[in-house]
Amino acid sequence: MVLIELLKVILLGIVEGITEWLPISSTGHMILLDEFIKLNVSAEFRELFLVVIQLGAILAVVVLYFWKLWPFHIRELERKEAKQIAEKPGWMRPFLTFVGKYCDKEKWILWFKILAACIPAIVVGLPLNDLIEEKFNNYVVVAVALIVYGILFIVIENYNRGKKPEYTKLSTLPWKTAMIIGLFQVLSLIPGTSRSGSTIIGGILAGTSRKVAAEFTFFLAIPVMFGASLLKVLKYEGGFGAAEALYLGTGCLVAFFVSVFAIKFLMGYIRKHDFKAFGWYRIILGVLVLAYFIVKTVTAG
Repeated sequence: MVLIELLKVILLGIVEGITEWLPISSTGHMILLDEFIKLNVSAEFRELFLVVIQLGAILAVVVLYFWKLWPFHIRELERKEAKQIAEKPGWMRPFLTFVGKYCDKEKWILWFKILAACIPAIVVGLPLNDLIEEKFNNYVVVAVALIVYGILFIVIENYNRGKKPEYTKLSTLPWKTAMIIGLFQVLSLIPGTSRSGSTIIGGILAGTSRKVAAEFTFFLAIPVMFGASLLKVLKYEGGFGAAEALYLGTGCLVAFFVSVFAIKFLMGYIRKHDFKAFGWYRIILGVLVLAYFIVKTVTAG
C-alpha cells in the first residue's frame, strides 16, 4: 500500500518540478492529476503536501543560482575605501568596515528588490488566502485562467516581435520595474494563472529580456513559496506520522531534481524561442480541462 502511495508521490513531484517553473500553471496540472491519482491520505494532509513539496523546487533555484544570490564575500578594503571609512563618525566605522569587507553590495540590492517585489503578493495574499482557496480553487477558474493567459502570451509575444528589451541584465533592473513584476505576481493568486507566467508577462511588458524576466521570477519564488509553505504548516491541524513524513520528503526530493532539469531547459529554450508555444499549450490544456469536467458533470447528472 505504501509503495503505491510512494509511486503517486513521485508522479506528483515530477509534475510539480516541471510545472512550477514553466509558465503553464502547476495548480492547473495538480487539479487535473488529482482527479485521476488521489493520495490515500486525509484531505488536510493532501493540501499540505501539494504546497510543501514546492520547497524542493525552491531548493533547485538556490542550488543553481547560489553564487548569483549569495550576498557575502571576503575581500580587503582598498586604500581609498579605508580612508573614506576612517573619516566617518566612530560609531559608523565598524559597520561600514564589515559591509565593505564581507558584503556584496550588488547582490544585497538584488535581494532588497526581490523582497520589495514580494510585498504586493503578501499584502493581498495573506488576508485573502482562505477566500481564494474556497471560491477560486475549482476547475472552471483554473481552465479559464489557463486559456486567458495562454492568449496573453501569444498576443504579447506578437506585440513585442522585433523590439529590443531595455533591461538585459539583472544588475540593470530598476526598482520600478521590479515592483511592476511584483504587482503582476498578485495575479498568480488566482489558481491557473501560473506564478511564473504572471511575473514573466509582467517583466516582458516592463521591458526586460525573457532571460531577466525568468531569472527574477525564479528568485521571487524563494521568499514567496517558502512563506506559503510555512503558512500552510502553521495552519495544519491534522495528524503527521512516519508515512506522511516519507511522502513529504520523497515529494520534495523528486521536485528538486526535476526542477533542476526544468529550469535548465527553460533557460536554454528561451535563448532561441519565445513563449508562444507555452501559450498554445495553456489554451489546449484549458479547453481539455473544461471539456472533461463538463462531460463528467453532464454524465453524472
